[in-house]
Amino acid sequence: MCGIYGYFDRAGGELDARALQAMDASLRHRGPDDSGIWCMPGAAVGNRRLSIIDIAGGHQPFVSDDGRIALVQNGEIFNHVELRRELQREGVRFASDHSDTEVLLRLYEREGLDFLPRLNGMFALAVLDRRDPERPCLHLARDRIGVKPLYLHDDGTRLLFGSEIKALLGALPSRPRLDLPALQHYLAFNYVPPPWTLFSGVRHLEPGCVLSVDARGARQRRWWNLAEQQQAPQEFGAWQEQFLGLLDDAVRLRMRADVPFGAFLSGGVDSSTVVALMARHLREPVRSFCIGFDDPRFDESPYARDAARRFGTLHRERIVQPDLLDAWPGVLWHCDQPHGDASFLPTLEVARLAAQEVKVVLTGDGGDELFAGYDKYAALLADPALQGLDDEAFAHRLVEGTGLFGAQARSQLLQPWLQQRLRDVDSVRDVALPWLRQAGHFDRVNQMLYLDMMLLLPGNNLVKPDRMGMAVSLEARTPFLDWRMMELAFRSPGTTKLVDGDKKHWFKRAVQPLIGEELAMRRKQMFTVPVGEWFRGPRKAWLHDLLFAEDALAARLFQPARLRQLFEQHVDGSANHTRELRALAALEIWARRFQPELDPA
Repeated sequence: MCGIYGYFDRAGGELDARALQAMDASLRHRGPDDSGIWCMPGAAVGNRRLSIIDIAGGHQPFVSDDGRIALVQNGEIFNHVELRRELQREGVRFASDHSDTEVLLRLYEREGLDFLPRLNGMFALAVLDRRDPERPCLHLARDRIGVKPLYLHDDGTRLLFGSEIKALLGALPSRPRLDLPALQHYLAFNYVPPPWTLFSGVRHLEPGCVLSVDARGARQRRWWNLAEQQQAPQEFGAWQEQFLGLLDDAVRLRMRADVPFGAFLSGGVDSSTVVALMARHLREPVRSFCIGFDDPRFDESPYARDAARRFGTLHRERIVQPDLLDAWPGVLWHCDQPHGDASFLPTLEVARLAAQEVKVVLTGDGGDELFAGYDKYAALLADPALQGLDDEAFAHRLVEGTGLFGAQARSQLLQPWLQQRLRDVDSVRDVALPWLRQAGHFDRVNQMLYLDMMLLLPGNNLVKPDRMGMAVSLEARTPFLDWRMMELAFRSPGTTKLVDGDKKHWFKRAVQPLIGEELAMRRKQMFTVPVGEWFRGPRKAWLHDLLFAEDALAARLFQPARLRQLFEQHVDGSANHTRELRALAALEIWARRFQPELDPA
C-alpha cells in the first residue's frame, strides 16, 4: 500500500522541484515508511511507501537494469509469489527477495501491458518507458474494480497523476474551478461517480482501464470488462463448492504480508465469513477489530463478540462517542470530495483501533454489491412493472429510486443560473445508462448489481476503506473482490441472489455450515450513525450555521427558501431529510476546506 504521483510533459518541460515535493508530501499518510522518485527529461514517477511486503527490498521506484523503465505502484499483487516463480523458471533474475512491485517490472519488460490480466491484486501503477528515446511514454493502469484510486489532470501538454486529488492540487498553478456537471451528479447519486470529480479538469482513471501517454496524445483502453460474463443456470451444490473454494483461496492470498494483519469484524455475514476462512489458515488466533455505540440501534458489537468467540479471535472493540461530527472535516480532507455517506465516520474509528496493532486488515467489502445484500434491491424489484421497462426507463427508475435528489427535487433546489448552466446535463443519460446498456444480457437483479459495481463501489464504497485506512496508514484488503469471485458472481443468475425478497439467497446458505445459522441468517444492519437525530438535537445550531452562513457555497448554489424548508421540516419532525441535509453539509464542509473556484452566475 502506497501513494504514487508524477507527471509527463509532451513538450519535455520540467515540473518545478517544489511541486514534486508538494505532491510527495501530500501523500505522506499513505506511505510514511519510505519515499522515492525517478526523473527523466520531461517526466517523473514517485512513490510514498507503506512497507507491507519485502520491507527491506521493496523500495520504489523499481528501475530496469538498463535504466530505461521505471515503475511505481500503489497496492498489492497477491499472486506475486506464483508469478515470480514462473519468471524465475524462464531465467529472469530478481534484485529483491520477494517484492511484488519488482514482479510487475519484470513482467512489463517481457510482455508490455499484456501482463495486466495475469494480476490478482488491487493496484494503481505507473510505468515510465523510454526504451524508444524518440517516443518516451507513460502508462497508467488501475485494477479491475478500482480498489486503488488514481486521479489525472491533463491540459494537453502536461499530464499530472496521483493517488489522491490533493497530490495534483499541489502541482497545479491555480485552484481548479468547481465542476458543475459533477456537482449535479453528486446531488443525484450522493457521491461523485467516476470518472468525474468536483474539480474541473481532474478525472478519475476508470477501473479496469489503462491510459498511455506520449508526445502525440493520450489513449485509454479497457483491459477487463465484467460485462463480458454470461449468465448460466447452476445447481446449488456445485455453485457452493466453487464459491467457497474461490473465496477461501482469495482469503489465503490476501494474508500474504511481512507485517501483522487482522480483520474488521462486525458480526455480519460478510466479515464473519472472511474471519472464519482466515482462522482456517492460521495457527495463531485472528486479530479482529470492532467499534460499538451506546445506542443499540446502531451497535453491532454484541454480534461481533459472538463471532469472535465462535472463531477464537483475539478481539478488540471500543465503544465510541456517538457524535462523531467533529471528525467530519478531517474525513473529507482525506476523501478529497464530499460523500453523503455517514459510515465514513465509524470506519475511520475502527481503522484507528486496528492501526494500533496491525498494518493490514481484511474486510467484507463487495459482498453486498456482488450478491444483492442491500434492502434497496428487494424494494425495487417488488414492483413487477420493472420487468417491462426499456433500458432508459429502467435506468431512470434505478437512479431516481435509490439516489439522492431526483430531477424534480434538483429543480426546486438549484439556483436559476445553475439550472440554466446544467440544462444539457442528465445524470441518468450521462452516467448510469451507458453502463446499463453494457449489461443488457443480464437479468434485472444483475443489472442493478452491475451498475453498483461500476459506480457505487469505485465512487463511494471502495473510497471508504481506502481513504479511512490510509488516513491512519492501514491497508485494507477485500477478498470478495478477487477477480475470480466477481466473474463467478456475474455468471450466477439473479435467482441465486434475490428470491422473494430474501437477499444473498444462495450466499447465506453456502456459508451457513462455515459460520452457523445465526450469523448466516442475521438481518443486515447498516454500519452508520444517527446523523439525522443529531441534526434535530445537539447539532441543530451547528448545521444551521454551516448551511446559512453568508459566505457559504450553499448560498450561491441553492435557492434559500428551499434550503430553509429542508432544514425546518427536518428539525420540526414533519419530514425526514437526513440524507439530503447530510449530503449538503458534506458539500459545505468540503468547500470550506478545498475552496474551489466558482464560475460567476
